[in-house]
Amino acid sequence: MNLRKRTKGSVEVHTSALNDIMFFLMLFFLLASAVVNPTVVKLLLPQSSSGQQSTAKKAVTVTIDENLKYFVDKKPVTIEQLQPTLEAYQKLAPDMTILLYVSRNVTYQDGFVVNDIANKLKLKLVVAVEPKK
Repeated sequence: MNLRKRTKGSVEVHTSALNDIMFFLMLFFLLASAVVNPTVVKLLLPQSSSGQQSTAKKAVTVTIDENLKYFVDKKPVTIEQLQPTLEAYQKLAPDMTILLYVSRNVTYQDGFVVNDIANKLKLKLVVAVEPKK
């Protein structure tokens, strides 16, 4: 019978290399998250209590008044001229946004004409709203 005590060796974990790896992973994800723009559905509701709207840097305003007259950046255009006019603006700024101002008396169908053109040209469309009082 062996009654001698065995001495157990000490176990050590060197974490200095792990610290470096964790630092580089954290740095990588921090930089990657700053570069990536997540796809977010942005909705502008018909009324806003704060009265503020987001505007894009490259935006073209399309206005439809109560007489169904169309304006692109305050210049009157016919409905037939609307798509070629927006195509000309798109050539100058491919990632532009259309800001749509529609009178309250205009039907949805007349507003969706601009939406259809924006979808054909693959442009973003934002409907402008009036602040809630």
